Amino acid sequence: MKRYIFPALFLISGTLCGNAQNSTYVLSDFYADDPELDRKTELVFSTLSDTQRVGQMIVPPAGELGRPEAVLLRLVAEGKVGSINYLRGTREAHRELIRKVNETASRHGQLPVLHGMDAEPGLLKGRIKGSEPVPAAASIKSTEANEAVTRAINKELLELGILHNYAPVSDLGTANAAIKNRSYGSNIDSVILFNKSFIATTQEAGIAATAKHFPGHGLVTGDTHKQSVYINGELKELGVYPPLIEQGVISVLVGHMTIINNEKYNTNGLPASLSRNIVTGLLRGELGFKGIIVTDALNAMKAVTIIENSALKASMAGCDLLCMPLDEEQAITSILGEMSRNEAYKEQVYTSVKKIIRLKIVLGLVKV
Repeated sequence: MKRYIFPALFLISGTLCGNAQNSTYVLSDFYADDPELDRKTELVFSTLSDTQRVGQMIVPPAGELGRPEAVLLRLVAEGKVGSINYLRGTREAHRELIRKVNETASRHGQLPVLHGMDAEPGLLKGRIKGSEPVPAAASIKSTEANEAVTRAINKELLELGILHNYAPVSDLGTANAAIKNRSYGSNIDSVILFNKSFIATTQEAGIAATAKHFPGHGLVTGDTHKQSVYINGELKELGVYPPLIEQGVISVLVGHMTIINNEKYNTNGLPASLSRNIVTGLLRGELGFKGIIVTDALNAMKAVTIIENSALKASMAGCDLLCMPLDEEQAITSILGEMSRNEAYKEQVYTSVKKIIRLKIVLGLVKV
C-alpha cells in the first residue's frame, strides 16, 4: 500500500497520552451544531484514501489476548486501524504498547489511534493488572459511590491515554450467565440512574462512554460468548436507552442477541449487531441516536462467529466501529468491495468514518 503523508493542513497528536488539554473542543461538542467542526471533519476526511477511511472503522484487540504486537503495528502503519481495544495486561505493558502505536501512526502519517477498553467496574482488574480495586456494578448502591468508582476508572484510563470506555453495562438483571454482577440490577429506574451517573462522570473527564448491550442482554437466557441467544418477543430492556441517548452518551454497543417472535423487530436469524432493522431502523431511526455505534466482539463470540463475513454485515447494518473482527484485512477488503458496487452503502461508510474523525477531533487527538 502507498504510504500517505498528511499535508500541513493539520497537526496530528500521535504521541498523545491522556486527553489533550489544549484542545479547542470538549467531548460534548461531538453533538454540537458547529459548521466549523463540520468543515474540519471534512478536511481530514478528504486527505484519506478509501482504505484508510475504512481502516478507521476497524478495532483490533491488543494485550495478552490480542493481536501480536508486530501484526498490530503493521496494521497501524498501513492505515488499517482506527481504534484498538485493550484486553488483559499490566499498566506497564499497556503503556508501552500505546506508546509504540502512537509513534507508529505518527511516523507513517496515519491518523492517531483511539485507544479503548472494556473498563467496567467488574472487569477493570482483569483489564489492567494491579489497578485500583473497585466493586462490581451490582455492589454499588449509591450515585456517590458510583461516581467515586467511575473517577477511579477514569484515572487509570487517562494515565494510559485510553479515551474510549466500552462501559457502562445497561442491561437489566444479574441472572444472565454473561452479565451477572456487571449489571447495576433489575430495577430499570436504578439502572438508568447509575448509567447516567457513570456516563456523565466519564464524559466530563474527556472519555467517551458506551451504553451496552443494545437492545438488552440481561433478561435473556444464555451467553452470546458460547451460543446464539434469543430475545423472545418484547424488547423488555429497551426503555433503558432513550434517557441515555437524550443525556448525550457518545456510543452505544449493540449485542449479538437474535430477536424472534417480534413482528416489528425480528432480526431474521441474525444477531442484532448484524440486523439493519435493529441498528439503523430502531437505534438510529426510532430512538434518534446520532453517535457512534459499536459492535460487540466479532472474533470470539459464537453467536456471531458462525456467520460468514460478519464485519461487512455489521457495517451494512449501520455499525460504525467493528470491534475485533476475525480478520481485519479481510473485513476491509470486503467493505471496499461492497462500496465499489453499492453507492448508497459507500455513502453510509463515509458517514460512519466522518463520525469517527469528528470524535477524534473533539477528543483532541487530531488538531485541525
